[in-house]
Amino acid sequence: MKIRAAGLLDLARIEEMHRSSDIKFSEAAPPAARLWSLLSSTLSALLPLAQETLMYVAEENGKVVGYIQASSQPQALDLRRARVLQVLNLQVEEEADTDEVAPALVQHLCNQALDRGALRLFVRLPDRDALLPAFRLQGFRQYATEQVLYSERPRQRADDYPLGLRPSKRGDDHKLYQLYRKVTPQGVSQLEAPTYREWKALHAGEAAGSHVVDRIEVVGWVRLQRGGGARPDTLQFMALPESPLPDELADFGISLLGDSDAPAWSSLRHYDSHMIDALRGRGFSVLLTQLLLVRELAIRVSKPVREKGLVPSFG
Repeated sequence: MKIRAAGLLDLARIEEMHRSSDIKFSEAAPPAARLWSLLSSTLSALLPLAQETLMYVAEENGKVVGYIQASSQPQALDLRRARVLQVLNLQVEEEADTDEVAPALVQHLCNQALDRGALRLFVRLPDRDALLPAFRLQGFRQYATEQVLYSERPRQRADDYPLGLRPSKRGDDHKLYQLYRKVTPQGVSQLEAPTYREWKALHAGEAAGSHVVDRIEVVGWVRLQRGGGARPDTLQFMALPESPLPDELADFGISLLGDSDAPAWSSLRHYDSHMIDALRGRGFSVLLTQLLLVRELAIRVSKPVREKGLVPSFG
């Protein structure tokens, strides 16, 4: 088996693999899961190859039997300067040996990322995913769990919104970063965004059009992103676990949906249990649980340094 960089001539084969997996998934999955599959692995993420993503294929007897793709994080960052990469896709043909092909692709990506100067590789996978062992074997470890909550028709329970609620404004970024540090375990924040600069790069533009709960310090945040086509409306939250703030913030977030006929969802981490409970009490259910994994890449020394031997001295 040979692993190499993907080229334009490989796109037709990659698209064929991608579509066959979608058809197989859709035949057995319930509607909400089909929707999640459509949104989490769109073919548009495969292009363009050279400028925005790294993509490698596994080739056996002249046939592509698998591929892996990664992007810089944040994605707008030039790959040549990226120190953090996110794995976007890993797929192996049904007839190929997954236990052989998948780990080899992951290992090759890790080696290439290391050669490019990357420090970390992130990936999110559904729990019990068949490809999870391929990442575990290559040294990826779980640092968080994420639950995707979904509702066809969310419902408010009250019209009592948080005291201090206001539209976000210019200059709120620092306050939002402080809120992020308060609600996020240190082990997670040190991996994802150890500095304000890195956090801002990951969350660029999120403050615009959002609302904050300002009580001298920001204690809550909510943002609505309208969907389109098959994409549902997306609600994002951050809140301190102080009752009744999560419930009030959830009610306000649902009110932002207005008369939208689109379903809604929200991705929340395991440490956001207060917001998860608030949404579940308003018509949301857990669509999917994802494991967030990271591999911290070793730093190579460019040239071996010969140690000087100790020379005994007499007299």
